[in-house]
Amino acid sequence: MTNLEIISTPVGSYAPDFELLGIDGQVHHLSRYLEKFCLVCVIFLCDNCPFVKLYIDRLKKLQGEFTPSGFTLMGMNSTDTMDKIKAFAQHHELNFPYLCDSTQDVSRSFGADRTTTAFLIDNSGVLRYRGQIDNHPHDPSAVGKDYLIEAIASLLKGEAVKIPETEPVGNPLIWRN
Repeated sequence: MTNLEIISTPVGSYAPDFELLGIDGQVHHLSRYLEKFCLVCVIFLCDNCPFVKLYIDRLKKLQGEFTPSGFTLMGMNSTDTMDKIKAFAQHHELNFPYLCDSTQDVSRSFGADRTTTAFLIDNSGVLRYRGQIDNHPHDPSAVGKDYLIEAIASLLKGEAVKIPETEPVGNPLIWRN
């Protein structure tokens, strides 16, 4: 059995910077996004994960709703090939950057271990929220806790995030040796 080193990024610490190829053929740098946006959410996705399928429309809605306020979402996939990632993005008409972490180094440095784990980062590069999108993955219209939306709204108002960390839900990421 191979032991893989996963370095967790705790809430309140600096998020790891990265340079990754996106489906648009461009290299995306977290630091450049932090210069342009007041909040960046990195969310780990996998094209065949049932939780991603449950959340994909909510993520697109979230991007559309908060982009005018200086927010952006960045999808990150460390499991699928670039061709699969591009096909998924086109099929779902994604409105946010979708990046390929082919070495899985960025996923490990964030400490991501499940799909749909969200990492909300302020423009100084500090991780302010980590965890679930909400507590009602199977029913988007259910009344529940919308953790990520609440964290975004709090930070946009200059307030602290009330619940800065939740236990991620979703499928485990598949690690390569």
